[in-house]
Formats: sequence, structure tokens, C-alpha cells
Amino acid sequence: MSSAKSLILASLVASAAAFAPVSQKASSSALKAFESELGVQPPLGFFDPLGLLEDADQERFDRLRYVEIKHGRICQLAFLGQITTRYGIHLPGSIDSAGDSFDSFPNGWAAVTAIPQAGLFQIIAFVGFLELFVMKDSANGAEPGEFVGDFRNGAIDFGWDTFDEETQISKRAIELNNGRAAMMGILGLMVHEQLGTVLPVVGQM
Repeated sequence: MSSAKSLILASLVASAAAFAPVSQKASSSALKAFESELGVQPPLGFFDPLGLLEDADQERFDRLRYVEIKHGRICQLAFLGQITTRYGIHLPGSIDSAGDSFDSFPNGWAAVTAIPQAGLFQIIAFVGFLELFVMKDSANGAEPGEFVGDFRNGAIDFGWDTFDEETQISKRAIELNNGRAAMMGILGLMVHEQLGTVLPVVGQM
């Protein structure tokens, strides 16, 4: 419980820092270099309150964009997982050889401390495998790749190449916005879980 509260506190501090006044040390040329990038849109426009792009080059920007997209995708899955399991939908069958069912474990953060250590190790190992060998884009050594966050790796497409350029840019911008909203959303759910709040749709945290 204390570790969960510490994690949430650290996340809140980081989120609060995001609304601090932007540093004036960043040169105007460095800011203008990225003002036309995807994701710079109303109402905030170019938003870099922590000065992460101060004197940054394109490689630095691409790395940060890769991290943003990845975290956004993870948080979208996490948020969907929260509301799905709390609605009562779980995987069928047993989670371990002892016969414990998936729905016998608590939802949310409480599940992390409830599942067996071997199960937690398997999750971490699987995520590590995906991170090192599968979820790679053109900015991280994978080819072909048209843009940062392009994880098709020449195998998965789902009709992406059938869209025109305007539609592709629109869909990428939508994904960025949804990912940003999901990062705030899952943080909010984690906070309310520790507070024991009852939320619409989600229910008792």
C-alpha cells in the first residue's frame, strides 16, 4: 500500500510540474524547430513546460515522441483494462496450476501484490521481450518504418497503406490525443483507487 501511494505521489508531482511556467532559457530557434510537428495543436499549441526540447535536435525529439506514443498506448490499454475488469469481465479459466481463476484476484493496483511472484515475473519478462525485440520502430533500428511509433515492422498493416496522407496524419494526431488523455485517466484511476472512491461506470475503486 505504501509503495503504491509513493508511486502515485511521484506521479502527481511530475504532473504538477508539467504546469509550471516554461523556462525562458530555451532559445526561440529551438522552439520554432518543432512548432510544426504532429501533436502541436489547439488549445495548447507547442507545449514544453519542462524545457525537455531546449537545444534539442531531431533525434532527441524523435526519442521523446517515441516514449510519448508508447506510454500513451500502454495507458490506453491500462484504462480499458480497469473499466473492463471492474465491470466484471475477466479471462476464463485458471491463472495458475493451483486452479485460481482470473476473477478471484482483485482489480487494479491491488492485483499486483495479489498474484504469485512467479506470475509477476512472467509479466515482466514478457514486457521486457516485447520492449527489446518486438515493439521497435524506425527510430529504434527497425525497418521499414515511415514515422516514429510505426511498429508494423513489415508484418502488420491493417490497411494503413490504403489511407491517403491527410487521413494518416489525422489518425496519428487522434492517437496522440487519446494517449495523452489515457495517461491522465489511468493516473486519476490510480489515485481514486487509493482513496476508495465510487466512480460512475467504473464503480467502487
